[in-house]
Amino acid sequence: MFVVTPGDISKVLSDFEIMAEIQSASELQRYDYDASSKEVRLILKAEPVSGPPLVLRFKNEADVTLKTVEDQSRFADTLRRNGILTPFQYKSDGAFARKYEINGYKVIVTVEQFVENEVRLVDAAAAEKTGELLAKMHGISEKENLHVANKVLFDPFSKNDLFDFETFQSLEPGIGEDGRDVFHSITRTYHAYTEILAPLKRQPGYAVQGDISNCNLYRTALGEIGIFDFNRCGDNNLFCDAVMQAIFEARLMDYPDNIGDNVRPEILSSFLRGYRSVRDFSGEQKNWYPYLYAIITAFWSSDISWNEDSLTNAVKSGNRESVQKWLRVIRDRLNRLDHTGLE
Repeated sequence: MFVVTPGDISKVLSDFEIMAEIQSASELQRYDYDASSKEVRLILKAEPVSGPPLVLRFKNEADVTLKTVEDQSRFADTLRRNGILTPFQYKSDGAFARKYEINGYKVIVTVEQFVENEVRLVDAAAAEKTGELLAKMHGISEKENLHVANKVLFDPFSKNDLFDFETFQSLEPGIGEDGRDVFHSITRTYHAYTEILAPLKRQPGYAVQGDISNCNLYRTALGEIGIFDFNRCGDNNLFCDAVMQAIFEARLMDYPDNIGDNVRPEILSSFLRGYRSVRDFSGEQKNWYPYLYAIITAFWSSDISWNEDSLTNAVKSGNRESVQKWLRVIRDRLNRLDHTGLE
């Protein structure tokens, strides 16, 4: 198990030119992966005797290099210097990231200031401010031509965390003859929509934070929204990032108990309204929006794979009635071309 001692913390802080006596340290997040590979992600909060609390991030993950972490950190720092609220990051010998061997683990370490008032619940007001924040970040990234070579969560043209056409397609052998025509109709419509959206794939991508969520946002004393954790930062098409982040926030966050059943459309509309108040969609993007929205919602990953009553489980269990139901739902979602969220 990866263990960081007080001496390790003091050594890291000294290397990052922080001369502070630490009175306590606590874990904020830990992911222990395969012990044989010694992959780990550990985030510690260190409390100095005097001065602001600090966050130390230790990482050894497959496909994550020192350059990746450095580029992600430099992107965050560029946003901060251009007015985006994000934690101050410390440097060691002019770099934001540094390699260490600690407790037998080779890890990449960064140090930043700790921020208070993490956003726990997303309501319409928070969603609108978050949309504004994302638009400002996108504007800076495009203007400064910022790039980070890393896979993002929400690239609609590759495997992503929101929708999953590939798994849907793989289920064809178990669909059965009674659902074959609907299945083929769905796949034809999907491919027709991807052709319409193909110009997006050819457009340049720019660096994005990649994981706008309540667990990565904080609120200042003045009520403004700031952002931290650039772990999933990479290049993406900015329009696609805006749409997919909006849907992500509207469907997968934690919300106040009194917000009601209309949470999804209300949060989605508020997020996009905030975004477009800073960086409006072009006419062409507004035309693309219904097709992208339809694809995301039709092949929503939890409905395809994750939920207990998913299409995948219905096929595996041979539940013909449930399979038929899901095919109709997916077809209807795909055919419902509207501007949900842009009203």
